[in-house]
Amino acid sequence: MKELYDQIAKRTSRITTNTYTTSFSMGIRFFNKKYHAPIYGIYGFVRLADEIVDTFHEHDKQQLLDEFKADTYEAIERGISMNPILHHFQMVVNEYGIDLKLIEQFLKSMEMDLYKEKYNQQEFEEYILGSAEVVGLMCLRVFCEGDDKVYDELKESAMRLGSAFQKINFLRDLNADYRKLGRSYFPGVDLHKFDEVSKKKIEEDIEKDFAHGLDGIRELPQGVRLGVYLAYVYFHSLFKKIRKSKSTTILNHRVRIPNSKKYGLLFKSCLKHSFNLL
Repeated sequence: MKELYDQIAKRTSRITTNTYTTSFSMGIRFFNKKYHAPIYGIYGFVRLADEIVDTFHEHDKQQLLDEFKADTYEAIERGISMNPILHHFQMVVNEYGIDLKLIEQFLKSMEMDLYKEKYNQQEFEEYILGSAEVVGLMCLRVFCEGDDKVYDELKESAMRLGSAFQKINFLRDLNADYRKLGRSYFPGVDLHKFDEVSKKKIEEDIEKDFAHGLDGIRELPQGVRLGVYLAYVYFHSLFKKIRKSKSTTILNHRVRIPNSKKYGLLFKSCLKHSFNLL
């Protein structure tokens, strides 16, 4: 029965999401239940691609990514894949009308991770677009449930929020990206001389993205607003901790938010949402 396989595919995406990320999983739990499966489907797809370029060093990553790309498009076209993650993802793409250009842009950014070590401004913006902004747009397409007017109105805010999240990830992961993978994403920043001036400039850019992103959260459908706001609060808390840390600390250590503090943020966010104080 295909219905049984569909359920297995959805469960695989959920397990993948819950295994890889506590913060994102926490936010999804506060969505209306109808949004859970499709967002798990998007995350599962994104996670697999990211694993290929970041983790499987003993294998031919280009070959793995090429096969993954081909399998993705074939799954969408055929409406089935024997890879449960891709099967679930194609279900989401076909049900919600996710533009193939978003998927193409995402996979292009993943491929950039295979050969790019430093980025100029144009390349940096292209990478952010593909690795973060289009993922936000995939989720927004699910949230809007076919309402193109709402999608167009919230598109810019969703992209800016995704951009803020990704830049914070870059700052948090400077040590791993630079020292282990040899990557330097921020254009014009020499990580051999990473200082407070460079850090401050990046933080000012993130602040602008956050302001636009929060405006959009307030306009999201009720069934997803709290969950997205929780993600915003978590990343903003992480951002504040990064701002208080010295540039040398950021370069040599991964900044984290303890789980105990995450639950405190969750409680405060729920209170704000219940009293309409977002």
